[in-house]
Amino acid sequence: MIEGLGQIALTVRDVDRSVAFYRDVIGLRFLFAPAPTLAFLAIGDVRLMLSTPEGEFIPGGGTVLYLRVNDIEAEHATMATRGATFIDTPHLVARMPDHELWMCFLKDPDDHTLALMCEKR
Repeated sequence: MIEGLGQIALTVRDVDRSVAFYRDVIGLRFLFAPAPTLAFLAIGDVRLMLSTPEGEFIPGGGTVLYLRVNDIEAEHATMATRGATFIDTPHLVARMPDHELWMCFLKDPDDHTLALMCEKR
């Protein structure tokens, strides 16, 4: 039985540049970098592995990371002041029976798409 998601791998062009983005702009906690081509950060209990291209993996593929936040407007403003390039602003995506789903999207230095998502109750 699968117990949860342990790690996400993103292929990046420059590990140091991507660590700076995910640590300083997005606000993830840096864990360790065992080699110049590899680094790990924390998204809650999940590790984000940043690595340079190997084999068929290329930067900026079709992966989207959806980052859950409690206050999407505040996180959007904070990340924008840190230099994040947003595609849009926080907006309502769907009204659910017990909450509203809000999102906004941004890009990392390798053109990966990230989303901030917030379930407003």
